[in-house]
Amino acid sequence: MTYDTREPLATFGDLTPDIVIDVTERALGRRMTNLCRALNSYINRVFELQAEDGTWVIAKFYRPGRWSAEALQDEHDFLTELAGHELPVIPPLELSQGHTLGRHRGMYFALFPKKLGRACDEPSMEEWEALGRLIAQMHNVGERHGVRDRITIAPRRSTEANIAAILRANVLPRDMRTEYERVAHELVELIAPMFEGAEMIRVHGDLHRANIVYRPGESFFLIDFDDMAIGPPVHDLWMLLPDYGRKSLLEIDLFLEGYTTFRPFKRSALKLIEPLRAMRYIYFTSWCAMQVADGGFARVAPGFGTSTYWRGEINDLRKQYEEIILSREAFWGFGA
Repeated sequence: MTYDTREPLATFGDLTPDIVIDVTERALGRRMTNLCRALNSYINRVFELQAEDGTWVIAKFYRPGRWSAEALQDEHDFLTELAGHELPVIPPLELSQGHTLGRHRGMYFALFPKKLGRACDEPSMEEWEALGRLIAQMHNVGERHGVRDRITIAPRRSTEANIAAILRANVLPRDMRTEYERVAHELVELIAPMFEGAEMIRVHGDLHRANIVYRPGESFFLIDFDDMAIGPPVHDLWMLLPDYGRKSLLEIDLFLEGYTTFRPFKRSALKLIEPLRAMRYIYFTSWCAMQVADGGFARVAPGFGTSTYWRGEINDLRKQYEEIILSREAFWGFGA
């Protein structure tokens, strides 16, 4: 899908309440009231609107230039598949033309039903097992086929691309550029062999507790599939853990007790927990650099780009290098 060059591209500044209401009404073929409230979102612009029948709709306008139409369709298709298997997710609504992905003056958008719920707190023992069962069922769907245009979470692919993006953005102080580049590449060299032969499927990609909500009577809901990717299944475990992998063995065992009810899990994949954490550090730094280029990151991390910030990043990567070695030794005896 390409933009019509005769159509002037919209920007987030163009999304006034009147425009959002009009776009939503035309896309759904339903009348809205005048209630339109902006919600917090780092990357996109998100609004909640009320329909005349009293129901609520979430309108999500994707930041131009971040995702291709194919990548966004990957997210929508995954959500639709999961919902079709009766898993607790919130799929996009079908629009008037029979699609889930709309376009307003070159800006892609989607509409979702509003679902209330509370953020997931520290899971109980039973809830760790329930999360394991839920994520295993999600992965059973995730392994069915690939994607059109999503990243693969692997050191030689996503992480090297993130490092290149950081260096290309020229956000590093000149006297720290060589040191950061060396430390980051040393990490890649350490962990790349650990990913050889690893199972790769569609995963949520950003499964921390804020992206799990609890709805009374319905248990957990998985939300925010913006960062879905191809990656190792263990990627949808490690961000839930309260500490390093070697210090979270009880939580891992409980999670896998539930997970293996529906899907096998190679315990040798636990060695990837700390490498994935290191990769996340680099990914987040790359994300920050992108926000600087886009002019919108200062509100999230005012210290980004300072010498103090980069010294902290370098030290964190070095510390994580040591943690990967310790973790690898802790999980060394874990077979399939």
